[in-house]
Amino acid sequence: MENLGNRDYTLVLDKSGSMNETDTPSGQTRWAYAQESTKAIALEVEKYDADGMTIIPFAGSFKRYENQTASKLNDIWKETQPMGGTTLAPVLENIFADYLKRKKAGTTKANGEMVLVITDGQPSDEAAVSKSIVNFTKQLENGDGEFGISFIQVGKDAQASAFLKKLDDDLEAQGAKFDIVDTKTMDEVEQIGLTETLIAALND
Repeated sequence: MENLGNRDYTLVLDKSGSMNETDTPSGQTRWAYAQESTKAIALEVEKYDADGMTIIPFAGSFKRYENQTASKLNDIWKETQPMGGTTLAPVLENIFADYLKRKKAGTTKANGEMVLVITDGQPSDEAAVSKSIVNFTKQLENGDGEFGISFIQVGKDAQASAFLKKLDDDLEAQGAKFDIVDTKTMDEVEQIGLTETLIAALND
């Protein structure tokens, strides 16, 4: 992917209660495992997003941290503990609305934006997630060249795997103008490691 630079990056981090499960290759909790790998991806993103990335932890609600560097992640972890459900659509809608607002104002970067969603479960608002992405694609001009979403599954929840595969494969059949979603399952993650999976998502 030639246009990694001059692009905004957003990291969306699932902090639902199930992130306390310990079905990772390292035997750590999903939360601890995700923290380590998120730090690595943030260091990688800094090379391309000089003014800082947006970091959004979410569960039943969410909080935006703007213009963050990898060094700020430890402070965010201190404020964030896994608990609650997995409500994702409001997070995506916030990201999409922010992007379209900046695009209208002419303040988006030339190569658009990429979102990385690190999650372990099937969201409680699955239909709303799909609908939000489909509707958003209809407002894009260049598809995944302009905007990409990479979902990375932590843990081995079978329903989450099925949901992510559906997101990856079925959105155009649901009316999406472009296929802007890429997903990785834990089977793939275990082969190359979560960190390498995240970095690969940037270079997909």
